[in-house]
Amino acid sequence: MNTAVEIAGVKFKNPVMTASGTFGSGMEYSDFVDLNRLGAVVTKGVANVPWEGNPTPRVAEVYGGMLNAIGLQNPGIDVFVERDLEFLKKYDTKVIVNVCGKSVSDYLDVVERLSDEAVDMLEINVSCPNVKEGAIAFGQKVSALFDITSEIKRIAKQPVIMKLSPNVTSIAEMAKAAEAAGADAISLINTITGMKIDIHKRKFALANKTGGLSGPAIKPVAVRMVYEASHAVNIPVIGMGGIANAEDAIEFIMAGATAVAVGAMNFHDPYTTINVIEGIEAYMKQYGVQDINELRGIV
Repeated sequence: MNTAVEIAGVKFKNPVMTASGTFGSGMEYSDFVDLNRLGAVVTKGVANVPWEGNPTPRVAEVYGGMLNAIGLQNPGIDVFVERDLEFLKKYDTKVIVNVCGKSVSDYLDVVERLSDEAVDMLEINVSCPNVKEGAIAFGQKVSALFDITSEIKRIAKQPVIMKLSPNVTSIAEMAKAAEAAGADAISLINTITGMKIDIHKRKFALANKTGGLSGPAIKPVAVRMVYEASHAVNIPVIGMGGIANAEDAIEFIMAGATAVAVGAMNFHDPYTTINVIEGIEAYMKQYGVQDINELRGIV
């Protein structure tokens, strides 16, 4: 029984990885999860300099999930390389580094810095606010997405995954723009913009007013977008958004995803990734599926 998948020449022992921002770099979870069993660890977003993130409160529970407005708080690339990448070298799992920035040059600084590091792939978070476009996210405008993808591909030594924002009119158009600019793969969906108001305090639950909605509530939207994106492009798709169990993960694979990422549910149950891996194996045995790749896009 084969659970291995391949994306841009990189082989993963199974299709299950962690969603950026929900797993740190694995350190916080290594007491619960054998990182060697994961297809990949996708790190929290890292920028060229430390980011403090948004003011608190910046997390709120909502029906079927959570809102977050962390603001991509991170220690910067130098600390990340010395601390996080050194930690991950101990494990037999693929390492995908999520990269964020406020300008194209910010992204390029990080990509260049990682060129000689033990990193298997780069995931580019284009949901960051583009300061030169009046804070619209890089991933919300076709031309901005095309330009940043082209610039990153020009210098990147590792294969590049563009992580797409769902806060767009047509996810297929964004997927096509990423592919046309040379992306090796795309991942989606990032969080959906949401809001919560505390009616007793008569104020916003988050200091930032809005935040990114994640968790089971967004899964039907995510499955639909992964289906649309995978039919629009010929590059691999990594699906995510509300995956809580193996059934959810298999839905994404049947919709066209080559791999899947578990996000918000890591906070609810730190064993979720392992449960998903074991559940996929059980499903394959139950239905006599010899190769996980047989299920991709089967609907």
